[in-house]
Amino acid sequence: MADFRKGDTASWDAAQVRRGQADRPQQNQSARRRKKRRRMNPLLAVILYVLIVVAASATMAGVGWLLASDLCAFNRGAKMEVTVEISADDTLDTVADKLQEAELIQYKWFFKLFAKFTKAEDKIGIGTYRLNNDMDYHALISGMRSSSGSMSAETVDVTIPEGYTVAQIIRLLAEKGVNTEEKFLEAARTAEFNYDFIDNDSEDISRLEGYLFPDTYQFYVNHNPQSALERLIRNFEQKMMGEDVQEELETSGRSMKEIVTIASLIERETDGTDQAMIASVIYNRLNGPGDKRGTYGMLQIDAALLYALPDHEGAITNADLETDSPYNLRKYAGLPPTPIANPGMTSINAALYPTSSDYYYYALGTDHKHHYFTDYNSFLNFVNSDQYGG
Repeated sequence: MADFRKGDTASWDAAQVRRGQADRPQQNQSARRRKKRRRMNPLLAVILYVLIVVAASATMAGVGWLLASDLCAFNRGAKMEVTVEISADDTLDTVADKLQEAELIQYKWFFKLFAKFTKAEDKIGIGTYRLNNDMDYHALISGMRSSSGSMSAETVDVTIPEGYTVAQIIRLLAEKGVNTEEKFLEAARTAEFNYDFIDNDSEDISRLEGYLFPDTYQFYVNHNPQSALERLIRNFEQKMMGEDVQEELETSGRSMKEIVTIASLIERETDGTDQAMIASVIYNRLNGPGDKRGTYGMLQIDAALLYALPDHEGAITNADLETDSPYNLRKYAGLPPTPIANPGMTSINAALYPTSSDYYYYALGTDHKHHYFTDYNSFLNFVNSDQYGG
């Protein structure tokens, strides 16, 4: 058994008491500090809470005002008009992109939310639309509305070749299921087209000749006929309204109709490579000393006569050449009364920028190329040779 001394226990207890008394003031002081940190003036707490609520409300109000301004087209600045084209490949997302790029909306995500809520997919249709920055969200969607269908409707692609006549274009559109030939003919004759170069007093489809621009288009199945034709006319207008074209029209001294008529003759005559050269022959005959060349302003282009004989088949006969029609350019000098086809931009440019030459005649050879001549005898010798392919 270990030795035990009475004084040992007493000395240990005394030391512990002293240490406990020394530590207690420090613990009490720390506790008092913690209590002081946790306390806040009640009035200050209320003020801070109010400030937070006010700041959050102001932020929300500011954001709300910005969104409302975009929705209602407030503060859009000076009025401007833009063209927005919607295709069948577009979605609400890409439509919103186009509107944002055109500066018609600011917040794409908010427009998409509005569009989904208002079922804009069932209203917006393919086409080219003139919109302006005064339009609110609802007006923008209404402005992109098509009477023919929505973005989700069935569509068809149609490529219109250069040199097709109005009648050929209408047949092609009908074959592709855009609408019936009868409805297209009715629209071509009677629909009101708001363009200066369209004669709305006429009820002949030739009033649209030359103005249905050859290109690839996307239409709805059962597309509204007037709307479909207007897309082709609008494309033509956009091509012809370019600054360079307008300047050259002024320089040429000829009307747009005359230039398009010349371009249509080129389109129906070209072998595909010589548009500018054919243009030079046409201008030489129209403007040159015809009395010395035997042409006297007569174009003698049989493609124009065939336009007046739409059901003609086979070679042109002597009886055909006696047809009394202003499209018979062997009987009547100058240009036909309307274009005879719908030319592409290459032929239009050839009519605007013809090659300078002394040629008054050309004929198609067995090589499927045109050969050009300055005088009638050279032309006649070629036609009577085995090189002639006409």
